Amino acid sequence: MTDNEHEIEQPDERVPKRVIGTPAPGTSMLGDADESADADAEVPGVTLQDETKARKAEKIVALCFAITFLAGIAFIISYVYFQVGSPEATGTSNLALGGTLTLAILGLAVGIVVWVRQIMPKFSLVQERHEMASDEPDREVVADTFIQGANESGFVKRKLLRRTLLLAAAPLGLVPIVLLRDLDNSKMPGAKFNKTLRHTVWGEKNKEGKPLRLVVEGTGQPIRAADFNSPGGILSVVPEGYQHDLTALAKATLILIKFRPDDIKDGVRRNWTHDGIVAYSKICTHVGCPAALYEQNTHHILCPCHQSTFDAADGAKVIFGPAARPLPQLPITVDAEGYLIAQGDFEVPVGPSYWERGDAEAEARAKGGQA
Repeated sequence: MTDNEHEIEQPDERVPKRVIGTPAPGTSMLGDADESADADAEVPGVTLQDETKARKAEKIVALCFAITFLAGIAFIISYVYFQVGSPEATGTSNLALGGTLTLAILGLAVGIVVWVRQIMPKFSLVQERHEMASDEPDREVVADTFIQGANESGFVKRKLLRRTLLLAAAPLGLVPIVLLRDLDNSKMPGAKFNKTLRHTVWGEKNKEGKPLRLVVEGTGQPIRAADFNSPGGILSVVPEGYQHDLTALAKATLILIKFRPDDIKDGVRRNWTHDGIVAYSKICTHVGCPAALYEQNTHHILCPCHQSTFDAADGAKVIFGPAARPLPQLPITVDAEGYLIAQGDFEVPVGPSYWERGDAEAEARAKGGQA
């Protein structure tokens, strides 16, 4: 099959009426099938590109599209290979993903610009004012012009450009699918008994098979219950061994509060406390901001993002703001050395309430409170 057989059939004559963006009556749109005649003829208002330079530009465009294809493949490979979990790993992943995606988009953009500027013919057009409503002949002219433009762009005639453009676009079409991978059914908020959202590392054991200790965020220092003996004191706490695991900390960070025995109300699960020490999730149940502001006199925990306020002395129940449920309480105790440890995982999901939609059991537990 020859190149000319790929070309779209063109009308023999132009309709006299003009529309915006078309040459004056009597000029040609270079849609003739005879390529050699087009190259030699001088058309008023039209400047043809030098064929030798156009062929060189064609190779440059093809190279740009090939680079886009390779960069798109590299983006997908980087997403799979470079996993996150620590600040260093996250930085490496962001650099790889950002670099490859930038290179892919840049290659595609440069290729298209070179294609338009050095391959397609140049037109000198005069824009004329006319009524906004177009009649049927004008619409026909637009349709004919579009068909002619398809040929003029070289998309039909230049196979190398067409094929490399399609090749470059193929991996870019997969990029959104890769980025939205985490939104599959097994990871969607609300999936019943979803381990990703429903459980934290507090339910796991350390390397020795023992419950995880509570350690101070930032220093990693384990906490002796006897040392945390000042009523009104508050600490930001993370699980031992996961101090640098951002994925785990996003759900497992706690606030630890010391109460006088008389201050604790019925909303607190007393068998989940130790010597007046209560552990609550630090993740606000509204949209997941860190609820870490504490007012000692009122025992109120405040989320600074949207002012959700929780009564820490009464099971962290919501007393103000948009949060829909209390901050989950973590069961704690001490080990043989007197260090605070987790008895198990949270009974209800941490974080925003919409995570538990679709799970009637979790909703019933949340509505019933921590009785």
